[in-house]
Amino acid sequence: MPQQGKRLKAVYAGFDREKAYGLEEAVKIAKSNAKAKFDETIEIAMNLGIDPRHADQMVRGVVGLPHGTGKTVRVGVFARGAKADEAKAAGADVVGADDLAALVQEGKIEFDRCIATPDMMALVGRLGKVLGPRGLMPNPKLGTVTMDVKGAVTAAKAGQVEFRAEKAGIVHAGIGKASFGEDALLANARAFVDAIQRAKPTGAKGTYLKKVALSSTMGPGVKVDVASLSGATP
Repeated sequence: MPQQGKRLKAVYAGFDREKAYGLEEAVKIAKSNAKAKFDETIEIAMNLGIDPRHADQMVRGVVGLPHGTGKTVRVGVFARGAKADEAKAAGADVVGADDLAALVQEGKIEFDRCIATPDMMALVGRLGKVLGPRGLMPNPKLGTVTMDVKGAVTAAKAGQVEFRAEKAGIVHAGIGKASFGEDALLANARAFVDAIQRAKPTGAKGTYLKKVALSSTMGPGVKVDVASLSGATP
């Protein structure tokens, strides 16, 4: 390892767990604390001032990370005929209609993202109890129910990330791997934060961005100074 890398590890190993750092500094610390023997994921968690149980306070959407996630995303597509051929040509891992639905019903779900053409939704809708709990149900608002199968498959493969607020108002996502450069992780983090800010629901009252933290898969959480996030919503 280069001397600079060793020095950075030494500098950030004893960081203050209670202090909130600027986003750039937080990225450095989270990356330097990824010391496992595998390529850890760098994750962001954002605590929002919302109650997702109310429809007008739900935060959900997709964002394309400029440097991808570093993960291989398996894409399943429900389509027939020419659209099925388009999906295969775009690199979809699993493509089908009734045959794919049968596999899903059996619990054989060999994909991480699910895309469907609109005419397939009557079929896919019957799989809601299986796909829904896994967050795999295609949704027009997320661009996963579409006639642009090629575009949807390409976006999913290129590092598009879905986000959805959990019951406690927390949104989290992987924004890259520890092996990424700091600049790439920072750009991805900013893209994700910007997407969450743009997704602020009409029903949100008071402080929207309450807490933000970065961590690696096995590393400690690093608090981020919310005020340091450019364009942060007060």
